Amino acid sequence: MGNMAIALTCADYARLMPLATGAVRPVGIELTMVLGREGAWASRAEMLSRALADPTVQGGEASMARHLRRVEQGDRSYVALPAFPLRNFTARDIYVRRDGPVRRAADLPGRRVGLYSWAASGSIWYRHMLRFLGVEPESLTWWVGDIDTPEWSVPETGVPDFVRAPAPGRSLAQMLIDGELDALLSPPRPRRYHPTAGPIVRLFPEFRSVEQKYFRSCGVYPPQHLIVLRRDAWLSDKSIARALTDAFIRNNEVFAATQRSFPYASPWTEAELEDVEALLGPDFHADGLEANRATMELFAEQAHRVGITRRRVAVDEYFAEYLESPEPPGGPS
Repeated sequence: MGNMAIALTCADYARLMPLATGAVRPVGIELTMVLGREGAWASRAEMLSRALADPTVQGGEASMARHLRRVEQGDRSYVALPAFPLRNFTARDIYVRRDGPVRRAADLPGRRVGLYSWAASGSIWYRHMLRFLGVEPESLTWWVGDIDTPEWSVPETGVPDFVRAPAPGRSLAQMLIDGELDALLSPPRPRRYHPTAGPIVRLFPEFRSVEQKYFRSCGVYPPQHLIVLRRDAWLSDKSIARALTDAFIRNNEVFAATQRSFPYASPWTEAELEDVEALLGPDFHADGLEANRATMELFAEQAHRVGITRRRVAVDEYFAEYLESPEPPGGPS
């Protein structure tokens, strides 16, 4: 019997190249990675959409928060794997107007803040970061809309009545520049951002130190996306859930080894990797359930706390199908 053909969509993260090139192969699976293009946000949004809606693939990169809501609502049409292709700290994503009233975190309570999505995974982590900074999200007036253009935004439903929206055709970045907002939380840098010459700047120009303090306090390197499989694909052979997860774990090991051997992303990548591993540990981008259980428990708790879910979803419920899955023939890859 031949290997099972599986196609997964994902953004073109350099970290996934061992899987994309076939240097790492999942046991019993002929894997095709359908990747985005040129690191484009619109292309990544397309990959996220195709993972759930394209009948020619069996799954791919998906929002952790949206899957959490599906689980809470009893929708088991997709199976979550504890493989997290996207992680990001979030202090770097807090933007303010260069000549505006917000100069430090203590200036934020009572202010008007723009947000790209109310229920996205990143937005849940944003609110956790705000609490770490001593700012209660409930103290802010929220506006949700497009940062610059709608080209990569994902429409959402269930936004609370107290959350406001810009006028049609008006972007949050322009509202910030015009003084109608005081801060902006955004994963892509706003187009008018520039660290020294633009009207939009970061609240924390030296965001690394803030994020390092966050990690020391919380022990979390926030995952935002994970890999999902369509349930019908999983039902055809439940062992593919563990086989694919094992392959993502191995992919991280190969990528990390490559980075240590050939650290060419910048002239000082080697020094940066040493600093990161000294703080976060050598396996800072770990996949697998147990390595991420505490982080996922915190994520589910935060989602419930801000009303994204009506109840706190347990980690074992979130990954119920994965836990049900047997080891693939031949064991972990």
